[in-house]
Amino acid sequence: MSERVQSEAVVNGVDVVRMAQTIEAVRGRPELADFKFRAQNHWVSGGHNRVRIDGYYGTCQELKRQRPFVLDADEPPVLLGTDRGSNPVEYLLAALSSCMTTSLAYHGAAQGIEVEAIESEYEGDIDLKGFLGVDPRVRKGYREIRVTFKVKSDADVQTLEKIVRYSPVLDVVTNPTPVKISFVKA
Repeated sequence: MSERVQSEAVVNGVDVVRMAQTIEAVRGRPELADFKFRAQNHWVSGGHNRVRIDGYYGTCQELKRQRPFVLDADEPPVLLGTDRGSNPVEYLLAALSSCMTTSLAYHGAAQGIEVEAIESEYEGDIDLKGFLGVDPRVRKGYREIRVTFKVKSDADVQTLEKIVRYSPVLDVVTNPTPVKISFVKA
C-alpha cells in the first residue's frame, strides 16, 4: 500500500504533493516567490576564474547551501586558456540544458505527465570577431543556439514544447534582461 501512495505522490522524481502545497502557499503569500540567487567570482589568471555559489534569498529569508558549490571557468588552449574548466559560454549552455530539463520534469509532474527519460544536446555559434573587437557589427554572444531533445514520455511533442517554455534560463536567454554593472575600486 505504501508503495502505491509513494508512486502517486512522486512523478518524475518530483513530490507532487509538496509541489501543490508550494503553489498554494505562493498563491496565499505571493512574496514567498521572490528569490535572489548569487554568485561570487575570483579571477585566478588569464581566462581562469573561480565562482562560488552559496547563500541565496528565498521564501522571505536568507538561506545557505549545505556546502558551497565552486566552479572553475577557463578557456581552452586555442583561446589562450589553460583548460581548467568549461568556458563561460559553455556554462551558459549547461545552465540552459539543466533548466530546460528541470522544467520538463517539474511541470510534467505537475500536469501528471510521466517522463521516463530526457536527453538533450546543445550547440551554439559564436563569431569571435565580436568579442575580440575586430568588427563592431558582430554580436559578442551566441548568434544561435540549437537544442535537440530526446524524451521518452506518452506526452505529445506540442505539450513538451509548451512545458519546456517554463524554463527561467530559456526566458533569460530569449528575452532581454537588464544587467546593472557597477565598479568599486579595490
